[in-house]
Amino acid sequence: MGRKLFGTDGIRGRANTEPMTVETAVRVGAAVGRYFRKDHSRDHRVVIGKDTRRSGYMFENALTAGLTSTGMNVLLLGPVPTPAVGLLTVSMRADLGVMISASHNQAEDNGIKFFGPDGFKLSDTAEAEIEAMVAEGVEAAQASNIGRARRIDEGRFRYMERLKTTLPAGIRLAGLKVVVDCANGAAHRTAPDLLWELGAEVIPIATSPNGYNINENCGSTHPDVAAAAVVAHHADLGICLDGDADRVILIDETGKIADGDQVMALLASRWSEEGRLKGGALVATIMSNLGLEYYLRARGLRLERTNVGDRYVVERMRQGGFNLGGEQSGHIVMTDFATTGDGLMAGLQFIAAMVGSGLPASALAAQFEQVPQLLKNVSYKTGTDPLSDAEVQQAIASAKARLGTSGRLVIRKSGTEPLIRVMAECEDEDRMKAAVDNVIGAVQQAV
Repeated sequence: MGRKLFGTDGIRGRANTEPMTVETAVRVGAAVGRYFRKDHSRDHRVVIGKDTRRSGYMFENALTAGLTSTGMNVLLLGPVPTPAVGLLTVSMRADLGVMISASHNQAEDNGIKFFGPDGFKLSDTAEAEIEAMVAEGVEAAQASNIGRARRIDEGRFRYMERLKTTLPAGIRLAGLKVVVDCANGAAHRTAPDLLWELGAEVIPIATSPNGYNINENCGSTHPDVAAAAVVAHHADLGICLDGDADRVILIDETGKIADGDQVMALLASRWSEEGRLKGGALVATIMSNLGLEYYLRARGLRLERTNVGDRYVVERMRQGGFNLGGEQSGHIVMTDFATTGDGLMAGLQFIAAMVGSGLPASALAAQFEQVPQLLKNVSYKTGTDPLSDAEVQQAIASAKARLGTSGRLVIRKSGTEPLIRVMAECEDEDRMKAAVDNVIGAVQQAV
């Protein structure tokens, strides 16, 4: 059957609109509970975390109802970053981890992400099986086997202590002034507290969630506010997280913004010099800049590209035995320490490089010169496929011919929003802009 529920990162949509309704969440909870409780024994548990969206309460209760109806015992973590769920799924010997979040999306949206007992996100195969079970319905547990739920209050503290272990022993951040933008999201307490505990002077931004202001003109998708704060406070670094804190955008002391490609370039080169980079490669997606590829090649390293989505990056890392990967958008995955992207951990690794080298952020956050890149989006009605339109296909072919061998064109549907994303790279910026605008125009005409 076709995938109707799962996208590139779990299930996502507008709250109280399919698929993100209470009714569907109950069915999904029951299906995933039955999927992970195949032996019908009593000792099965699931950890559930969430970000700060108002609808998180609703979906937390709905999933708990579905999961306990099939005999799963539910451990409720409350607001914690997505990587904390991956960590605690393993640490608490759970069969399943669930994160209720729509990541960088607006507050009206929400989503459900699943982690297996190993702390990694579920495979396409597992998601397809669960989706089939949702459609077919599942058998509830006997009344005597219904699961129960309990609150776990110290989850974020366990996560914070784990983050500290990823730094060199004894490192302190004394003397560093750090702006941290928490996007009014899941890390609104965790990130400032952790940086303070490590000795930094912290200027917190967007740490007052009200259920509706997550990602609102703040966080990794709106780093300009933090950039201005870095300059105003004469800070050494800015760390911008998204709503569930699995991605990061960094800002140097001059207010210049560095994306995930620059962070990955820094870590790859340092880890290679230290003999820590496994497989001589970095794993990134088709959206990463050509400049990153050239930078790695000059150092005898490879760039392994995947489809968009940190889940696909992690799958390739596990297949090839690589330990560093991520996305231009700021998901940085370090499988020596974590099972998924972790924005705060990536920020700490960058700070460790600053402390270890004695260099300012500006000297570390601009590792390579980017090839000019342009990305534009077009919204479309769910259920339609504008990319199948003949005129759109003709425009795409023409744009590729225009760029030739001097650039590249990437066109895809977003896996989390009803958007067509059109990206081009080319040293000739006029040619690049013309190629993107022609495709965008054709898609707009089709929708």
